[in-house]
This record gives sequence, C-alpha cells and structure tokens, in this order.
Amino acid sequence: MNPRTLLLTAMILSASLWRLIFASSHTPLHDFTPIGAMALFGGCYFSDKWKAYLVPICTLWLTDLALNYFVYYHQLTFFYQGFIWTYGAFAVMVMVGTFIKKVNIGNVLLASLVTALLHYIITDFGTWIDGRMYPLTWEGFTACYVAAIPYFLRMLEANLVFGGLMFGAFELAKKKFPVLAVR
Repeated sequence: MNPRTLLLTAMILSASLWRLIFASSHTPLHDFTPIGAMALFGGCYFSDKWKAYLVPICTLWLTDLALNYFVYYHQLTFFYQGFIWTYGAFAVMVMVGTFIKKVNIGNVLLASLVTALLHYIITDFGTWIDGRMYPLTWEGFTACYVAAIPYFLRMLEANLVFGGLMFGAFELAKKKFPVLAVR
C-alpha cells in the first residue's frame, strides 16, 4: 500500500466514526453523516477505481453492521430491508466522484448537490416501491418524497460540511507532502 492509499482509506474510516458516534444519539446530528462525502471523496481520489468503490462501500457496510447490532436490531444483521437501494445510491455517489477531474470549490459544491439529489431520488423510490410505508399510488409516491425532504436537506448539508473538510484536508496534505499526488 502506498501512502496515498493509506491516507485516503484512513480519512474515510475516520469520517465514518462520526456516523457511529452520532447515529444512536437523540440529537439533530443523528442524521448528519459523512456518507455522501465519503463516497464523493473515494470516487475522486482513488486512482484505482475498484478501490474508489470498495473502500467507501465496505466502510458503509461495516458501520451498518455496527449500527444494526448496537443501535437498531440488537442482532447481527448483514443486510437490512431495502439495503440494495441505499448501496446502489452509494455506488452512484462514488461514480459522481469519479467525474471530478479538477478539485475546486465549485466542483465539490456541485457534486455535493448532485449526490444528495441522487441519494434522495434512488433511496426514496426504494422506500416507496417497497409498499410497506406508502401505498403504491401517486399519492403514496408524493407523500414518500415530501416526507424525505428533511433527510435530503441533511444529506446536502453533511455533504457540504464533510466534503469541504475531507477535500480541503487532502488538498492541503498534497501540497505539504508531494508523495500523496497521483503519479
């Protein structure tokens, strides 16, 4: 493993700790998580695209395992109902990160908005199509998406904050340590 891969992986794992710490809290921070920023960051910076998908997706899965055991189900749950929609959206968010060729504020802001919107569209379609929470009607479809607006906004806020921190920190690290630059 080269220093770049180690640092990128460490940064993604470190960001995931926020999710583990605050997901079980009863504060406004419980749904303010770095998952979107982790996906964008991995997609953008890993030069091996298989790592761009593997590291963030495995990190999401490991934190899901911990949360499912300690917070939600209190048993080892490898995959939850509807996980395919969440992980599919996450893979699409990584893909968006792969399109960032020049890291700057505008590109990170745009990618943060696009990934929050894609996550909203994909995961809430999965919630609606499942049929357990909303009827499979136009009214159910609309109700599902309207109810998810606050979650979309929290995802966008978290993408902007964590994305700014992660992208900014790595860009500064690259300037200080040239070994981190892609060769």
